[in-house]
Amino acid sequence: MSQPPSITLHVLEGTESDGQEPSPDNERALHTSFHQLILEQSSLIEAGLELEMEERDRESPACLAPPEACAAAWAEPGQCPGYTSTSLQILASMPSRTIGRSLGAIISQYCNRTARLRRRSSRPPLQQLSRAARPSLRQYDLETDPASTTLEDKRSLLVKELLSLSPYQRSQMLLTLPISLAEKRTLRRQVNRQRGILRQRAQHWAPSSPCGWSIVYISLSCRGLWYRLLSLLRTAQPWHYTLKQISGRFGSSVLSYFLFLKTLLMFNFFSFLILLAFVVALQAVYPPTSASPPPFTGLELLTGAGYFTHSLLYYGYYSNITLNEPCTPGPKGSTCPPTAPSFPYNMPLAYLFSVGVSFLVTCILLMYCVFCSFRESVGSSMGDLAIKVFCAWDFKVIQRRSVKLQCENFCTQLKELLAEQRSRSHSQSLYQHLRHCIVVLLAWTLTLGSVLGCTLAVHHFSKYMHVVQQEQRVRGSGRWQQEAILLVLPFVVSLLNALMPHLYNLLAVWEKQDSPVTQVYVAIFRNLILKMVVLSLLCFQWLSRSVVCSTEECWETCVGQDLYRFVVMDFIFTLLDTLFGELVWRLILEKRLRQRPEFDIARNVLELIYGQTLTWLGILFVPLLPAVQMLKLLLLFYIKKTSLMRNCQSPSKPWQASHMSTIFITLLCFPFFLGATIFLSYTIWSVQPSETCGPFRGLETVYKSGKSWVLVLQKSNPSITWFTWVHQHLVENTFLLFFTSVALLAVIYFYIQVVRGQQRVICLLREQIAKDRKDMELLEQVRGYRND
Repeated sequence: MSQPPSITLHVLEGTESDGQEPSPDNERALHTSFHQLILEQSSLIEAGLELEMEERDRESPACLAPPEACAAAWAEPGQCPGYTSTSLQILASMPSRTIGRSLGAIISQYCNRTARLRRRSSRPPLQQLSRAARPSLRQYDLETDPASTTLEDKRSLLVKELLSLSPYQRSQMLLTLPISLAEKRTLRRQVNRQRGILRQRAQHWAPSSPCGWSIVYISLSCRGLWYRLLSLLRTAQPWHYTLKQISGRFGSSVLSYFLFLKTLLMFNFFSFLILLAFVVALQAVYPPTSASPPPFTGLELLTGAGYFTHSLLYYGYYSNITLNEPCTPGPKGSTCPPTAPSFPYNMPLAYLFSVGVSFLVTCILLMYCVFCSFRESVGSSMGDLAIKVFCAWDFKVIQRRSVKLQCENFCTQLKELLAEQRSRSHSQSLYQHLRHCIVVLLAWTLTLGSVLGCTLAVHHFSKYMHVVQQEQRVRGSGRWQQEAILLVLPFVVSLLNALMPHLYNLLAVWEKQDSPVTQVYVAIFRNLILKMVVLSLLCFQWLSRSVVCSTEECWETCVGQDLYRFVVMDFIFTLLDTLFGELVWRLILEKRLRQRPEFDIARNVLELIYGQTLTWLGILFVPLLPAVQMLKLLLLFYIKKTSLMRNCQSPSKPWQASHMSTIFITLLCFPFFLGATIFLSYTIWSVQPSETCGPFRGLETVYKSGKSWVLVLQKSNPSITWFTWVHQHLVENTFLLFFTSVALLAVIYFYIQVVRGQQRVICLLREQIAKDRKDMELLEQVRGYRND
């Protein structure tokens, strides 16, 4: 009697990237490593099944009878059943039949894989070879007769093939081998021994001249330096250890706030770098002739007026000159100097293009962050408990502090996964669900009513403050009093933005949301509506120029001062909220309830988005506002981190914030960045600039500066008329902007659909794994019946 055959599991083929092995820390890597071996020997197994069926048919004729007789024969002792083709197919699909492959077959299969990988990277295409030089088909299978080769021969063949690979491919191949650790150590020792022999042989061919040895030493030193630089890249990231510490103690939900702050800091850095290089630095080198500014008193740090009014901070300081302007002969016969000036630099055009390029770079970075967040959030919040328990620990960590930090992070992630599974299993009755819907409806009614009331209050108060400012100017009040009045409107708006989130938190307590994720999302959208409506009202007042500034002033500088005051006042209220909302509240809770407050993610994130939107709105009027925002974000990071460690506790309901970063970036991109882009586009295309200050004085619109520059360029250089055609048909035509917007939306929609498709595939794979587990349980039951 032949031994029972191994029946293979038919799995779906997956695509592999060329030259890359699956990652060893992925759950699918081990499954993929068995995949090719199983498929190669499926035909042999099926042949063995047919032979064994014939033997059983010859030994047990009773099984050729009808099914009833076959069942009776099975009941008698000593009789074995005959399997039909359908039964064999069912047994072949069982996952337990793939276990127990021989070690020699595995080593042979990986030897073939390394040979194919080496030939793929080193051999030229087949079409470029002559017919006589083309390889034979027998070279593709190193194991033509499995019975004729021993295990040592197979291992030696695999060692030879591993030596021909690169170090990275060799390590990945050894990691993905589905064999025991002892066998892997044996293979690694043999590979190292063969490499030592090859290295000794290479010493005989070492360069004999000093020049040759110097080249070898220089190449080795450069390679070592490059590897050290690569290892330092990860540790050189800002706040690397701090972010790990926050993630370990408070979880991914609180960590998402600090990662979002880090992203905003990157946006402002690129904007500030562009404006500094092309506008601010050149204007500082060639300052305009202006009146002497008033003395610095310190109040300018809050109001932005006084000494800062005639400085590089605001739009009105920049001139409309052209640096290195070419000389033109005068009407009286005056000649130009023999030395021709260098390339002319148009300051208005540089100002406009710097702002445009800054917004373009920010848009590209935003889209990239959105795409990366979508890709990282695919399937990241679904049932990873087994992977976390068995595969999440990093055994390369050996330092005591790092091990402790990784342990805290690991425990926090397990709490988040368990809390998420518990929230999914919770169900409500029909009466509870109806009651909850009524409470939510009332809460949203109160929210929208409060938003409407705050908007009307800001509108009427801004008009009243405009009247008060006019009266103070008529009376000739002191400078301190006039500048102090300018802070009242930003104070009121910041106060409303600080108090209303606490009202929304009370509504959230009344609603009693079961999921903390839903609670955070609802709080974010309520604060989002309030800030969007208030900012829209302020933008309308700034563009109308009827409330903020008088007619005799440079209205761009006045709007820039107002935006600067809003940014500074928002920072002050954030500090006050950190002091009283976290420190004082911690002292009260520790004395009464013996606990600490939790970190309010929704309110803090909306504060960051609000401050960044103010920066984007004011980048045309205050070129140095990104630098102010960078300083604000740096201070906020260390203040919030210190307050978090000392005053807050970890979330009472741990939850996994796998999609929080995606939500934050998406909200920053579409409502706020899109709104700031529309505001600045309308200002550039439709609003007339001031006639007494700024780089666009005397023009109908800011956009006319680019058109006038193109006309001057066409007159001075008639040979570049194509540039005028490009400007007229591509830049001035709105079809290009419309087409670009539609293409961007189409790419975003396509990427969202790809992400949804990947999520669907993940769900199907999880369902398939669950069905395979049920098949194994069914096989165990059948086995138990047979043993009984």
